[in-house]
Amino acid sequence: MENEIRILICDDHAVVREGLRALISTEPDMTIVGEATNGESAVAAFRQLRPDVGLLDMVMPRMDGVETLKAILSEFPSARILILTSFSDDDMVFPAIKAGALGYLLKDSMPEELIRAIRSVNRGEASLHPSIARRLIQELTQPTPLPPTQEPLTEREMEVLRLVAKGYSNEEIGDALVVSERTARGHVSSILSKLHLANRTQAALYALREGIADLDAGIG
Repeated sequence: MENEIRILICDDHAVVREGLRALISTEPDMTIVGEATNGESAVAAFRQLRPDVGLLDMVMPRMDGVETLKAILSEFPSARILILTSFSDDDMVFPAIKAGALGYLLKDSMPEELIRAIRSVNRGEASLHPSIARRLIQELTQPTPLPPTQEPLTEREMEVLRLVAKGYSNEEIGDALVVSERTARGHVSSILSKLHLANRTQAALYALREGIADLDAGIG
C-alpha cells in the first residue's frame, strides 16, 4: 500500500510483541517490518530496515532504551522513535525526550491512543502520555533555561509554534495559515534553529512552558 507506515518493534517481551502485532495488523495503513529483542539488535534492525517508526521499550538487555535511542539517532538523525514502556519514572522519561524521542507512551494506554501516537510520530509530531506531558512541563519550569536566541521569533513563527503545540502537521499548518506545506516546514525549521531545539516535541513543550500554548490544546 502506498504511504504505508513501516514499523519496527523493539521489546524483549514476546507477549508484548505479539500484542503489538495483533493490534497493528488491524490497521490497513500500517505494517510491521521487523522486531528486535534487545538494544543492539534494535540498532542493527533499524540500520537494515529503515522503518518509518520505531517502537522502543526503555528496559532491554545489552543496551537500555536511551542508549539505543542515541545510537539510532546518531546514525539516522531524522529517525522517528516512539517510546512504549511501563516506566513513567522521571529518570526514564526526561533522558528519552532530551535524547530525541518524538513520543513517550505507557503500555497501559488504550489501543486507539497507541495507533494515534504512531500516526502522529510518523508525521514528525509530538505524542506524549498526558501525565508525562504535565511532568515534563514542570521539569521545564525549573531554572535550566535554554540558550538565548539571538533572533526572536517572528509573529508568523509564533503562530506556527502554537499550531505545532496543538499537534498540527506541516500540511495542516499550511492549510490553517493559507501557505504551502513547504513554507510551513521552513517556518518549523527556523523555529527549531532559533530556539536551539532538536525536534517538534521539544518545540511543543517550549510553547507550553512559555505560555504560548496551553496544555489542553497541546501535545499528542
